[in-house]
Amino acid sequence: MDIRTGVIVLALFAVVGAFLSFRGAIRSMQAARRISFYSLRKRYNAAAWRLVIFALILIGLAFWFPTGGEQVMYRVFPPTATPTLTPTITLTPTITLSPTITLTPTLTVTPLVSDTPTSTTTPFLPVAIEALFAGPVTPNPDAVFTAIQFSTEFDGVNPVNPKTVFELPIQTIYGGFDYNNTLPGVQWTALWYRNGEIVCYETEPWRLEWGTGGIGGFTECSNPIGGWQAGQYEVQIFMGYEWKVVGRFVVLESLTPQVTPSGTPDLTITISPTGTP
Repeated sequence: MDIRTGVIVLALFAVVGAFLSFRGAIRSMQAARRISFYSLRKRYNAAAWRLVIFALILIGLAFWFPTGGEQVMYRVFPPTATPTLTPTITLTPTITLSPTITLTPTLTVTPLVSDTPTSTTTPFLPVAIEALFAGPVTPNPDAVFTAIQFSTEFDGVNPVNPKTVFELPIQTIYGGFDYNNTLPGVQWTALWYRNGEIVCYETEPWRLEWGTGGIGGFTECSNPIGGWQAGQYEVQIFMGYEWKVVGRFVVLESLTPQVTPSGTPDLTITISPTGTP
């Protein structure tokens, strides 16, 4: 039995105990009415009021257990890791050709975006985002997230055909990930940057139905500031104030590379008739 189920059982026991206490109080009051001795009748009435107060306390506990009580239980008994299925990767063999054609091009291909990595500072939360927090900010230090995969489609579990380069126009981009050792109620945040500026974000307490581990977690951006534009994008995910994972992708005006001729093209093709591809 997990902590969530135990909390619900305790709340049910509290409700049953409150019902029995109320019934005992009513019976004590009824018995007191039939007693002619004042001191004995007073004793029965006092016992009845004590049962009423005890029943009210149990009712309060029944409401407190599913809310604050569960958070206290998570702090006293930290949740253990939930085993998750690890997807296996099936490799598709590719055909390696041995060409016998020698090309001597003099054309210079200039890509729209350079893939040269640039040094970045440690991700941090802007003050304006921290002002929106509505839940606790102390996460489980063992909480982990897998690498973010990006796609324009999401099937409810995984991004469909994830990639790192997208072509305009775009409606929505999803960032999918798996997670483990997360605590319900702790504030989590996803920040979307374009060329170093925030264009989209979401922040809210981690929901109970998401659990402490699983697959199918995602963040999405449908209407970034200024609309979808060509550039380099970065998505940062935090639990509380603690940075967990960063993912990057590129948006291009067109996937067709720009070809800039350099001098006079001189293309020489040599074909060997005895070669076997």
